Amino acid sequence: MLIDPKKTKDEIIQWIRKYFAENGPGCSAVVGISGGKDSSVVAALCVEALGKERVIGVLMPNGEQADIRDSYRVVDVLGIGCKVVNIGDIYWATAEALEGIMHVSEQARINLPPRIRMAVLYAVAQSIPEGGRVANTCNRSEDFVGYSTKFGDSVGDFSPLSNLMVHEVKQIGYELPVPRELVDKTPSDGLCGKTDEDNLGFTYEQIDQYIMTGSSGDKMVDEAIKRMHEKNQHKLKPMPTYRNEPG
Repeated sequence: MLIDPKKTKDEIIQWIRKYFAENGPGCSAVVGISGGKDSSVVAALCVEALGKERVIGVLMPNGEQADIRDSYRVVDVLGIGCKVVNIGDIYWATAEALEGIMHVSEQARINLPPRIRMAVLYAVAQSIPEGGRVANTCNRSEDFVGYSTKFGDSVGDFSPLSNLMVHEVKQIGYELPVPRELVDKTPSDGLCGKTDEDNLGFTYEQIDQYIMTGSSGDKMVDEAIKRMHEKNQHKLKPMPTYRNEPG
């Protein structure tokens, strides 16, 4: 639990300003807007740090998106520019091309849209005349159990929330001009029709408790969290490289 959420919010805003001053003066922040708490909070932080003129929200439905209105609402509330790229045709064309040469696993189908979306975000960033930097919107709780797609939503140029657990992200969200119901919205990847917690088999509250104290309060859940944490470390570590040592 953050002792002073406003202070932390202000520190993140200063951190974003420093990042852009050093890595892209005049560049815009490019944020994929899902309509959930993480992307909404990141977009709002970037607006306070850089001004709404330097924040671009990118909406990327995969065909039909049931909660697309939430994404538009974030853009409207923050007053930021908006690009809409429907990735449905790209997804189906890729999936069909793969099916022509091999069986495509369910996991591959689930992970394909986030990877396409990240390619779109970088295409947008590189097409802005003044340049863009892609925001990562993952939080510490997700990262801890590897609940992200490698080279999809797990990457970006800067990451304001990576050291904040879910309950802390919500605290920050309450300090920003983001509709409270979006901050409290049940997390979902919008891809498989299930909530994050349905897919994980435990709650974010249990993950946060495990991170803070070493136990969620449930031994079976503790083991599941530990297994996921150990299994998915490769998502956060730099790519291993071979070194040809002299001698």
